[in-house]
This record gives sequence, C-alpha cells and structure tokens, in this order.
Amino acid sequence: MDKIQTLNHTSWTCNYHIVFIPKCRRRVLFGQLRQHLGQVFHELARQKESQIVEGQIMPDHVHMLIAIPPKYAVSQVIGFIKGKSAIHIARTYGERKQNFTGQHFWARGYFVSTVGRDEETIRRYIRHQEAEDQRLDQLKLWS
Repeated sequence: MDKIQTLNHTSWTCNYHIVFIPKCRRRVLFGQLRQHLGQVFHELARQKESQIVEGQIMPDHVHMLIAIPPKYAVSQVIGFIKGKSAIHIARTYGERKQNFTGQHFWARGYFVSTVGRDEETIRRYIRHQEAEDQRLDQLKLWS
C-alpha cells in the first residue's frame, strides 16, 4: 500500500483524504457534469504534480484520496483544484466565456485527513460511499 514516490531530493508518501461540497450543498453533481468532473480533477491534480489515487463524486459532495508531494501545501493544491474546476464548470455549463469574479461553485473550506496505515480502509469507504448513501435513503422512506 505504501508506494514511495520520489522527487529530485526527496522520497515521500503523503496521502490525504479530502472531502468538499458544492455551495449550498445542492444535489447538482449528476449526469454529464459528474462524469466530466472526474477528468477535470485528475488533470488539475497532475498540474500540481499530484495524483488522485481514489475518488468518488457523490450527488452533493466529493471524496478523494490524493497523493500530494511535500513541496506543496494541501491547501494550495485543493484551492487550485476547486478554483480552476469552478471556472471550468462556469465556462462549460454556465454558457459564459469570460472569467468570473464573485461566482463560486464550491463552498468555502474542505475536510482533510492524513492517510497512514489505514489507506485501504479509506479506499474502500470512498468506493462504497454511494451505495451506502442509497441504502440510507431507502431506510428514510420507511420511517
């Protein structure tokens, strides 16, 4: 599990479990937008020399297990991913072709947890999160 990566003068394994939500937590991440966002997130992570190891885009939040080199702060990489993806969403789906000031797709902040020896547990959690949410929604129908 602990895949050690290297830079010129560093060997590292820095994995983080990240969760963030769209503004007002609206269930907007369905269909084409949801499928397209995965590719956008992977490309943006690559631009910061990071790698999304595991990810799941839920209807109202995003989970990812991301490997970030120690030369970048977690806040820097996640801020970059959220900011550039919001601009991309607005340009692609908002039918506007200019930069947007004051319009935000993602809510401020995010959850971050370092991943140590329990990486496989976190991967399983991310993979099965959607099925668990559906199961809980079904239980709410009966109450």
